[in-house]
Amino acid sequence: MLLLAGAAAVVVYRAAGHVPEFYREAVAVEPAKQQAASEVMIKRAAELASDVQKPGTWQATFTAEQVNGWLAVDLVKNHADMIPGTISDPRVAITPDAVTVACRYREGRINTVLSLAVDVYLEKPNVVALRVRRARAGTLPLPLDNVLKQIARATDRLEWRIDWRQADGDPVALVTIPSPRDKHRRVVQLQTLRLGNGEIFVAGTTK
Repeated sequence: MLLLAGAAAVVVYRAAGHVPEFYREAVAVEPAKQQAASEVMIKRAAELASDVQKPGTWQATFTAEQVNGWLAVDLVKNHADMIPGTISDPRVAITPDAVTVACRYREGRINTVLSLAVDVYLEKPNVVALRVRRARAGTLPLPLDNVLKQIARATDRLEWRIDWRQADGDPVALVTIPSPRDKHRRVVQLQTLRLGNGEIFVAGTTK
């Protein structure tokens, strides 16, 4: 029994210590490349924010490289208060099927990489669906209750409406992006959200 318990502990330790390949590669990117990607991300986000304020159509493409550059540089430098002390080095991977978010988690003797795989698609204009597929510590599956609470807290801070659904047993968060509230009475609609290999494309209109 002692041998079995010891063997089980070793298996669990190794499973928790597993690092996803995409995450290993993302955190190993040279600082100069991360800085350049972060600057491109900020520039494109600013251009999109400007386009959204003008009547007409708008669109933008963001790559995982740009997002990861921003997470590595600007998030840490200018928005560190958004990251809990137990979490560091968040990174993303984007495929046509899902967005995977991963980060290093350290608390006490626990040192692991948490990852969350989410299907992201547009349910209808301005309503983004986040279908949570799995959450893991290394290769160990994690209960989704705490993950769902964190998603709810994040959207609460943004003051975005969130409704929960089920799809074949998977929890789905329907996040409603509000239109601007200003004197111009603009109506902003996100009409397209599409995942690709290493990128995400968004498009819509402003009236």
